[in-house]
Amino acid sequence: MNFDDLISRVKECEKKTVAVAAAEDDAVLEAVNAAREQGIADAILVGDEAKIREIAAELNIDLTGWRIINEPDKVQASLKAVKLAHDGEADMYMKGLLDTKTFLKSILDKEVGLRTGKTLSHVAVFQVEGIEQLLFLTDVAFVTYPSLEDKVNIIENTVAVAHACGVACPKVAPLAAVEVVNPKMPCTVDADELRKMNEEGKITGCVVDGPLSMDIAIDPEAAAHKGAQDRPAAGHADILLFPDIQAGNLVYKTLVHTAKCENGCILTGTKVPAILTSRSDSFQTKVNSIALAAVVAAGLSNEQ
Repeated sequence: MNFDDLISRVKECEKKTVAVAAAEDDAVLEAVNAAREQGIADAILVGDEAKIREIAAELNIDLTGWRIINEPDKVQASLKAVKLAHDGEADMYMKGLLDTKTFLKSILDKEVGLRTGKTLSHVAVFQVEGIEQLLFLTDVAFVTYPSLEDKVNIIENTVAVAHACGVACPKVAPLAAVEVVNPKMPCTVDADELRKMNEEGKITGCVVDGPLSMDIAIDPEAAAHKGAQDRPAAGHADILLFPDIQAGNLVYKTLVHTAKCENGCILTGTKVPAILTSRSDSFQTKVNSIALAAVVAAGLSNEQ
């Protein structure tokens, strides 16, 4: 499975709409325009209209037929954009030329935000050359030091994303440096507890197998060499659950900067998917993130 497959899934659904906060950003405008041209999603642009039109002209983007809401103030732009998603006028919410703190504050706004009562978590979906399945890395950017309860919620959020992407029963690998329980390594204890909760039906829609080291989780040969080939997720894990943001972020950036891969990222646990990309993210990552959000939005609407 790859991002072309995800885009094909998007095109099988009713076309989705993304609300962009502070849309006067060249990289974001390029991405939403590409998403529109590829049939992935339409966009509502909220921000400084004069600057949006100026940037679009520089990029040869024709804004004919686009809905633009003029709001030069960035805080107000974020609130107006998130309200579109809150009210059902948009299916996704995307960060433009806006600092992350303001973007997250709008998501958490009690009146117009996207709170659901669930733990918010981040998932990065990777297509890596040499690995046949998509990898769902979580949490690499939002939850810093997750408790056991947080990890349960992160798994539930990420399983919903995997289901929307067509993975019927994702294999979840709570990662550690070793694949055995060691009381001196709390993440291995948590991993074993998560496995038991899955067996007891407290975590559903997936198979949880942990603790697992990274090599055993994604490399069938490594799993065989270590005698772990019969473990449920060995060599074929879909969801990689990291013990903390340090481990997750390091793996994320290592993949981005050294591997031949593509990725897309969203924030989950929200009423609609939130697209939280960085200015350093590539153009393709931004487009992939919109496609991923559209697939998840379609999955959420099917559940309702």
